[in-house]
Amino acid sequence: MSDISKGIGNPNPLAPTIPETVYLCFQLTFAIITPALIAGAFAERMKFSAMLWFIGLWAIFVYSPVAHWVWGPDGFLAAGNSDNWIKVLDFAGGTVVHINSGVAGLMACLLLGKRKDTGPNHNMVLTFIGASLLWVGWFGFNAGSAVTAGMQAGMAMTVTHMATSAAAFTWMLVEWMTRGKPTVVGICTGAIAGLVAITPASGFVGPVGSLCIGIAAGILCYWGCTGLKHMLGYDDALDAFGVHAVGGIVGALLTGVFAVEQYGGTAGLIEGNPAQVINQIEGILIVFVYDALASFIILKVLDFTIGLRASADIEREGLDLALHGETVQ
Repeated sequence: MSDISKGIGNPNPLAPTIPETVYLCFQLTFAIITPALIAGAFAERMKFSAMLWFIGLWAIFVYSPVAHWVWGPDGFLAAGNSDNWIKVLDFAGGTVVHINSGVAGLMACLLLGKRKDTGPNHNMVLTFIGASLLWVGWFGFNAGSAVTAGMQAGMAMTVTHMATSAAAFTWMLVEWMTRGKPTVVGICTGAIAGLVAITPASGFVGPVGSLCIGIAAGILCYWGCTGLKHMLGYDDALDAFGVHAVGGIVGALLTGVFAVEQYGGTAGLIEGNPAQVINQIEGILIVFVYDALASFIILKVLDFTIGLRASADIEREGLDLALHGETVQ
């Protein structure tokens, strides 16, 4: 065995049903999609060099510990750790990925300030294609988190589809009622909100719970991207906080309400276990506060050392063209 492969066994105790190399790559997809979500919040403002440093440091000091706390067998928030007094249910990343990324995105928006010129929106067709690919790809995250082709994986895939459909439809109705017109971009955003909200719950809830989570996500994430955003006055280019943090909080909280013992091994409020709601609230608060503080420190250090924000001239020209010599039409 070569030095590079030492320590990689088959299988890993964390995922005994698949090769460790498969599980490693699967976990890396979570680790990279999370900072990618953050980048959507500060689009068109942060220097490329600062972004690279931020993503690297954030992955080490924020994502990795939070992922271990929630998913590690000895993590202090892990539901599978019998020694814990806080047992957070997070099947595929509601706290680890979505609350984590949304809060970090908010901190970046607050420290960077608003864009000089928001400019025209990008191609709506590309937005639709991207949302469609996310919808299909999300089954890999949620159903794949069962790491086996069993009943839990099948239910996770089913409820993911149901919640996403419900959220997209709900967002459309809310937007129609409040703004007078339903939009494709709105439906796409609603679908992403549903995917986000069902993520922590996907291995624990049934069809009824998933519909309720989807409807709640469609309403509350719409408010997060409109009312809350206006109230706080931050410039979140792709609504990372309004969709991912708000949606992650909605999903994590409602997991404690609708969890079904038959599907995920833990009962929720409706099945007579109100303590799980308390566990979910405590997990949300711990991740939110730690992420906000750690992200703020990393961003301030980078701002003090290499600077975070691109110059006004570069912003006016557009970061794609000015920093990379290319642009998306």
